[in-house]
Order: sequence, then C-alpha cells, then structure tokens
Amino acid sequence: MNVHVAHEHRTHDHHADMDPRRRAVGLQRALGLEYFSLAWNFLETFVGFAAGLASGSVALMGFALDSVVESSSAAALIWRLRKERKGEVTLEEVEQRAVRLVGVAFFALALYIGAQAIYDLATRSEPEASMLGIALAAVSVVVMPWLAARKRRWSVEIDSRALEADSNQTQLCTYISVFLLVGLGANALLGWWWADPLAAIVIAGFAAKEGRELWTTQRFCTC
Repeated sequence: MNVHVAHEHRTHDHHADMDPRRRAVGLQRALGLEYFSLAWNFLETFVGFAAGLASGSVALMGFALDSVVESSSAAALIWRLRKERKGEVTLEEVEQRAVRLVGVAFFALALYIGAQAIYDLATRSEPEASMLGIALAAVSVVVMPWLAARKRRWSVEIDSRALEADSNQTQLCTYISVFLLVGLGANALLGWWWADPLAAIVIAGFAAKEGRELWTTQRFCTC
C-alpha cells in the first residue's frame, strides 16, 4: 500500500469511527468559517479597490485583487465541504480542475501586480497616503491569524486536509497584510513612496507562491 492510499485508508477509518453528530457539528463550524472568510474577502476587495484607486497605490490594488482570488478559493472549499456534509462524492478530476483554475488566477495576479510595481518604481510614480488602506491592513493583521487558527483547529476536529491547507493559505494572507501595512505606513509616515511598489512586489511573490501550491497540491482530494 503506497503512502497516499494509506493516508486515505486512515482518513476514511477516522471518519467512520467519528461520532456522526460530532462530525456534523464540525463540518457546520468549518462551513461557517469559510462563509466568514468569503464575506471578509469581499470586504477587503471593495475597500482595497476603493482605497487603491483613490491613492494610486499598486500595493492596495494587489491586495484587493488577491482578495478576489481568495474569494474564489473560499467558494471552492465551501462547495467541497457542503458536498461532504451531504455525504456526496465528488469527482477528483473536477475538484483538481477547479483548484488549478484558482492557481492560474494567482499566477496572473502575480504577473500583473509585479509588472505594475516595477513600472511604478521605474517611473517614480508616487502614491498618495491612504489612511483607509492603513486601517484595512491593520484590521486584516488581526483577523487573518485568528481565522487561520480557527480553521486549523476545526481541520483537526474533522480530520480535513482541505481545511488544513486552507488554514495555511489564510496564514499566508496574514503575511501579505503585514507587508501591506508596512508599505502603506512607510509611505504615509516617512514619505518613502517606493515602499508601496516594493510591498506590491512582495504581494506578487506571495500570490505566485499560492498559485504554485494550488497547482501542485491535491488539497481537496480527501476531506
């Protein structure tokens, strides 16, 4: 028996041994977290775009676009967990295709934001200070690690590799929020205009990392 089959066998045994009511509660909690994650990403998208357009911040635009793609990822996991809760079986090929489409979106985001940031550096495009963007980044720095921790906890409760992988992705969003906050803060407080496109380049790097992980992983194959 190979490692992948052994893992699936242990997972299925664990699911069979788990109290059905306890598992139902766990799946409901996991779905609740994903719905919250989806709503939060919508909020980040709306506020990020508004603040980015007003200030000309490529870092904020990158953050908003990242939130758009994160919304797609959350929606895919909601679909997966809902089918798991109903006891339905999904085709691995369909799941993998959906996840890879999100991965391609991350690659496209990384390419666009990275190129725009380099252009802004080369042309010395100086963004305006954005207090709204700073507030958004500061709140995200608090919300994202809390959300990642809750997802990680319930992934253990229901033995879900999909939710565990998503918690890691949410933790990655924490780092993106930190770099955004540093870039916006340096521009607003110190006048370091170049900190904004540098933060955007870092965000592009994280987006590429997320895309690569989604392209190569089988995160939804075994819940």
